[in-house]
Amino acid sequence: MAIEKVKDYLRPFGFESRIQEFDVSSATVEMAALALNIEGKRIAKTLAFRYFDQTLLIVTAGDAKIDNSKFKSQFNLKARMLDAQETEDKVGHAVGGVCPFAINENCVVVLDISLKRFETVYPACGSSRSAIELNLEDLEKLSQSTQWVDVCKEWV
Repeated sequence: MAIEKVKDYLRPFGFESRIQEFDVSSATVEMAALALNIEGKRIAKTLAFRYFDQTLLIVTAGDAKIDNSKFKSQFNLKARMLDAQETEDKVGHAVGGVCPFAINENCVVVLDISLKRFETVYPACGSSRSAIELNLEDLEKLSQSTQWVDVCKEWV
């Protein structure tokens, strides 16, 4: 199970015990916000894209949407999200629990600046009933992100 992979991944950093598991689904931004009793924009959603011969994971704020022109300018290709089966195969987590932790090889993680509005954010932990509260420094370290990018729109 992917959540067990995430727990194993976070254990050496001392973060495994901070994972929250819910009796209800947290598969969408709205559901996760309800489960956590927070604003949806503080959910750190992880989106999976085709990226040449790799998979690109972009972690954004819950209220942000990918801006196609910014994406193309940043990455020199058109934004094309993976479908559900490709996501599970290439990332190692099913849609609804995709996160930047304990991911398959050949994935590149970047963080969008839409997250920088918050002291802490809540990414999933490999299942559609989990999340963890992290500050941005810990998210950056634990996700092994390669850079901060500006590829989103519609967030304030």
